[in-house]
This record gives sequence, structure tokens and C-alpha cells, in this order.
Amino acid sequence: MGNLTVFKVSRKRLCTDAAAKASISTSGKPVHEHEENQSFRSDVQQYDIAIVGGGMVGMALASSLASTPLTKHLSVAIIDSNPALGSKKIIKKEDPPDPRVSTVTPVTISLFKDVGAWQYVEQNRHAYFESMQVWDYTGLGYTRYDARDISKEVLGCVVENKVLHSALFSSIQDTDFQKTIYPCRLSSMTVQPNISYDGGNDTLSKTKLHNEGRLAKLELSDGNSLYAKLVVGADGGKSHVRELAGLKTTGWKYPQSAVICTVEHDEENHCAWQRFLPAGPIALLPIGDKYSNIVWTMNPKESQECTIMSEDEFVKAVNHALDYGYGPRPKSGLFGNEGILSLLGGGPTLSANEGFQVPPKVVKLASGRMAFPLSLMHANNYASKRVVLIGDAAHTVHPLAGQGVNLGFGDAFALSKIISEGIAVGTDIGELSLLKKYESDRKSANIMMMAVLDGIQKAYSVDFGPLNLLRAAAFHGAHYISPLKKNIISFASGEHKLPLFS
Repeated sequence: MGNLTVFKVSRKRLCTDAAAKASISTSGKPVHEHEENQSFRSDVQQYDIAIVGGGMVGMALASSLASTPLTKHLSVAIIDSNPALGSKKIIKKEDPPDPRVSTVTPVTISLFKDVGAWQYVEQNRHAYFESMQVWDYTGLGYTRYDARDISKEVLGCVVENKVLHSALFSSIQDTDFQKTIYPCRLSSMTVQPNISYDGGNDTLSKTKLHNEGRLAKLELSDGNSLYAKLVVGADGGKSHVRELAGLKTTGWKYPQSAVICTVEHDEENHCAWQRFLPAGPIALLPIGDKYSNIVWTMNPKESQECTIMSEDEFVKAVNHALDYGYGPRPKSGLFGNEGILSLLGGGPTLSANEGFQVPPKVVKLASGRMAFPLSLMHANNYASKRVVLIGDAAHTVHPLAGQGVNLGFGDAFALSKIISEGIAVGTDIGELSLLKKYESDRKSANIMMMAVLDGIQKAYSVDFGPLNLLRAAAFHGAHYISPLKKNIISFASGEHKLPLFS
């Protein structure tokens, strides 16, 4: 028992030292944590949880664990090769917005508030939006959504990724959570099969626990090793954890790429806009201070051209895509009988009385342009023994509705809840039976959203007369049929119900 006490005290000291070293490291080289005590360094560190990937989703899991009574005592290792991870980066509000942003739903906002992170988001640039307009380049259909249609204040909030990440890290810093940041990469991981243990009165060594399948062993690129009861893969779409665990995926590449950037207007934008074009949708998302974010889906060749054309040419192309290019502006009353449609299941929504509006003109490019290929991927299983996947490591989706990061945040908070429930009843947090509860909870919600987004992508990938009319009818129904509109808004807001009549 004496050795155990010494180990815990030493580990806490080392965690503090490591965090300090990580925060001042600017060389990009891995920080070795145990240099001051070589005799102790030979004793491989043990953690309750090792989170591989310290991005937004991995940090969301750590933040949730840190703020939950039954999990805040856990020791956690965060493994990420970003040398700046753990440093308190100063975000200047007067700087132009970074083009990498996320549209967070009301459900995600609520989760951030629960862990104390949203207060930090509100200290930086962000843009709530109450309305959204979606329309077709053919001019045959459009629909408008308003938060008031479902008695909400907002439909969502657009936030720079660096702000979300910093807010989550700040919420962790507000606690005495035991975390150690390893600024390096995962090299290998081993998990042994279970071997029955007959009890006995000896204290099992970490090596023996690993050999009996009760700990995973991780080898890191800086030469360190560590043991963990649970390894969480939050390391993105090309997850090394998923690969090492042998978890297979299903998916495909879309013949599309997305161009993202920040643009500027003469006036502040308060609405989210999305127009479906022949090659894919273009979205204009408010980010505050007369700035908006562009997410423009197109074929890969066009995306490369968009990243190298002059700024003036690009601004002209964006305005062409958002308004007068490809086809006419939609008109109300194309199909008639709006009054009858609006009375199906109840009176008309507030937004049903709003006509088509023209998005604000882009006057200037305010950031660099980035292009990245699009794909759909889903892990057949999210969990194996002592290993679990969250975020893009488990699933990637088309960005047309901005739902990818919200699914990842949903994974992180759901996993934290399952771990807490397991601790409450004395379950080993790395047991497959516990992790399968998380998988069961999240898989259905993620697959549902993926199916909806993939269906929309495919429906708008074909320019065919009869199909164009069907799409226009769908827009018309979504605009005027109150129950359908309310369900679509609720679904997009993070309440995972099928977007159908209820």
C-alpha cells in the first residue's frame, strides 16, 4: 500500500511538470516527462484513460470527464503530436477569423454550457443565427427556417475551431483534473486477451495486469510507454488507433472537394445561407463582425482552380454562385395551394410567410483558401476490448449540413456518461460490454444522420428535369408544411428524430 501511495503522488507531480513543459515547448520536439528521475522513469506510467488525439472532440471528452463527479478523479493521458497543445494560446478578437469553423447546434451549445466551456466561447468571436435559407439553382424551390418555428432562440452558432478548442481546454484548466499531455505520436498498441485471475494476496504489477488483459500498453514516438485501462481513439478520419485495433470501416469517396475560406461584407450577416448548385452546395455562414465563412462543394478540378485564381476573380465567382449565376431566383407560389399545405397538421410557421431573400454580397476575401476531398466513412464497430472510437475516427460525413463535429461532440459526451455509469456500479471502464453500450447509443444516431446527408448529396448530384421538379416540391413542402418543417429544424438542431411527420 505504501508503494501505491508513492506512485500516485509522484504521478501527480509528473503530470504537472509535463503540462508545464508542454506549454512552453516551441520546438515541436517531443517533451520527455520523467527526465528528472531516471530510476522512476523506468516504471512505465499507468492511466485510467489514454485519449489519442487532442483536437476538439478529444478535448471535449477530457472536459466532460473533468466536470463529472464520478470521473473527475480519473488520471488521463492525452497523446497528440501538436507541440502547441496545452499552451494558453491568445486569441485576438480583432484578427480576421480563421477559415476553419464549425456550426454548433443548440444541443452542442447546451453540452458546452454543462462543462463550463461555453462562457469562454462567448468571450471570443462567434455568431448565433436564428434563420436559414436553402434554395435550388434552378429557381424552382426554396425554404426558410426560423428558430421561432420551434420556439427556440437560435438555430445554431458558428465558431472558429480554435475558439472551441481553447474553450474546452480552459474549462479543464478550471479543475484539478489529473491530465498528462504527451506531445508525440502513438507508435504501437497492444491489448492481451483476458486471462482469469484467481485472486491471491499479492499486488499485481502493471506488466502482469497487461498480460492478463486488464491494461492496454501504448508505445509512443518519443520512446515513452504507458498503460491505460481504456484507449480512446479521437485521432481523426485516418485513425491510427482504429487501424491498430483492427476495426474495419465502410465508406466511399465523393467525386467532390470542399473549398473553405473567410469573406467580408459591407454589413453584418445574421443568416445561414445554402444554395444547391450543379456540382454541389455553397454555404455562407455568419461568423460575426461583417465576416462570413464559405464552404463550397465542387469537383476536385474546380476546387484547385478556385484556390489559385486571383482574389477578385474568386469574389466574383462566389457572388455568382450565391445569387445570379446558374439560374433564376426562386419565386413564391410556384406550385400553388400554399394555404392548404400550411394547414396540414396545424397552422403555418412564422417563416412560411417569409419570401425569398437575397444573401449579402461578398466584397472581399479575408483569408487563405483551403480545399479538401470529401468522403463518407463509418466504422463497423466503435469498440473492441479496451479501445473505443469517437468523432471522425468512428465516422466522417459530407459537410453540407455542418453536422460532422456535432456528431463527434455527441460521441464524446455520451462516452463520458457511459464511463461514469460504469464507475457507479463498479464496472471496469475498459470492459467491452460497457463500451458496447456507448456504441449502441451513438451508432443509430450517427447512421441516421449519415444516411440523411448522403441521401441529400445524391439527390442533388443529378441535373434531370423530373428530378428537379421533385426537389422543388420537397422544398415547397418543407417551407409550407408546418409539422415537416418543425421536425427538420429539430433534427438539424441535434434532436435526433427522423425528419418526418410526428
